[in-house]
Order: sequence, then structure tokens, then C-alpha cells
Amino acid sequence: MSRIITIASGKGGVGKTTITANLGIALTQANQRVLLVDADVAMANLSLLLGMQSSPITLHDVLLGESSVHDAIYEGPKGVNFIPSGLSIESYMRVDAERLESVIRQVADNYDFVILDAPAGIEKNVMAALAASDEVLLVTIPNSPSVADVLKTKIVAQRIGSKPIGIILNFLRGEKGEISDEDIMKMLELPVYGMIPYDPAVRKSFMQENVSPVMIRKPNSPASVAIRKTASKLSGIKIGLTSTKKKKPGLLQRIFSIFRRKKKANVAEIKKEIV
Repeated sequence: MSRIITIASGKGGVGKTTITANLGIALTQANQRVLLVDADVAMANLSLLLGMQSSPITLHDVLLGESSVHDAIYEGPKGVNFIPSGLSIESYMRVDAERLESVIRQVADNYDFVILDAPAGIEKNVMAALAASDEVLLVTIPNSPSVADVLKTKIVAQRIGSKPIGIILNFLRGEKGEISDEDIMKMLELPVYGMIPYDPAVRKSFMQENVSPVMIRKPNSPASVAIRKTASKLSGIKIGLTSTKKKKPGLLQRIFSIFRRKKKANVAEIKKEIV
């Protein structure tokens, strides 16, 4: 049975889209069938992070009734499937966000996880993303304004009928003044699904000529490891570290390699004698 989960936050700038992209890739690497949906129809950023901003058919076209949802699904990095949102202001103004739920239900059964990246705040597009899902993961950073705002999102989700299941704490620095995970759990009355440390590798993943999620660029960085743990908790599947070391050749490979080098050396010596 498919799980439809909206990743939501109370305010922008907490890393919600980054977590959505990398969490989707981590689940895909655990052999889960994953569909990511950029549900931020006004300020689409997920397609930029995945390097898929040139997709010809988008969620805008689907919500406008001009294209089938199946035509708006693309294969993204590491095999994760993806529905991008449009970048056109003109089409956004005509989009009917309330159709999102029916669109998602058309394809949900083809996947283990459908993960929606919701806009920040509690405006109508956020409510549409929350209504389209069965579960909600709330992303916050460990300070009072962010936690207060995400509490509002939790209340809205509950009123709409989507179940908040947990919290992802992002940008943890271990600094004085950060609200502890225990206190945040008490305030939101939800378990913590992930504790993602501040990681310069995440910032650098945006600053390369070819933008790529940190889970791909630096799979064993602190943030990548923490996101993988979140994916494990969410799926119930143990997801280990990604090996980045080259596999050492076996004994027979080393022996053949020595013979090849000697053969090349002999050929080179013969050529020198001929010259």
C-alpha cells in the first residue's frame, strides 16, 4: 500500500526542499518505488535541486487539465520518479490547486512512497498539499519562531484530516540556545524522525555548476548519513552507508595485471630496438 506523505514547515528557509529531495533518493536506494512531487506551484524549487527545471510538462499543465499526470512523471537522479512544478507565473495564476489530491490518487498505487514538497506557511496551496496526503512530516530548525510556526502547520494538517507523524530537526549545530529535541517533541507532541546536522556539504551541493543533491554528491557526509537514518525509520528498512572506495582487485586480477604490464614493457623494448 502506498504511503502519501507531505513534507511541510511553518516557514521557509528550514531546508524542507533539500530534505525532500535527499529523502526520496535515500528511499529509492533502499529499493523503494518513490515519486517526488513539487507541490509548491508558486515557487517551485525542487526541480532546480534535482536538475530537472527544463521538463516540458509540469504539474501546472496537469492541474490546468491540459496534460495527463502520467505525462508529467520523469525519472530523476538515482531512479527516483518526479513530478516537477512549473516556473511560469502566468500558468500559476490559473492553476486550481484543489485538484492536487485527485491527481495524486491517480498514480499513488504505483509507488511505495509519494512524497510532496509543500510550500511554506499555511496559505491555500499548503492546504492543498496537506489535503492530498495521508501523513505529514514537519521540518523545523531548533529555535522558537520556527517551532511556533510549525505547530500552526501541525494544527492545520490535523483539521484537514492529514496525520502528522513526526518531526525532522534540521540545521543542528549543537550551539547554546538551541531548543532540545526532547523539548520540541513535548511541544509538538510528536516523535523525532530525523536529526540533521548543519553540514557544509549541503551548501556546496547548491554552489556547483551542476547542482546535485548531497546524497549523490557526498553520500557519506554527516547530513547524508542522518537523512539515510530518517529514511530507515520511515520505511522500516535498514539502509547502510554507500561505499565510495574502489574495490580491491582479487588475486587473479592482480596476477593478470602483472602479466599485462610485462607484456607491454616487452613490446616497448622491441620497438626501441627496431628504432
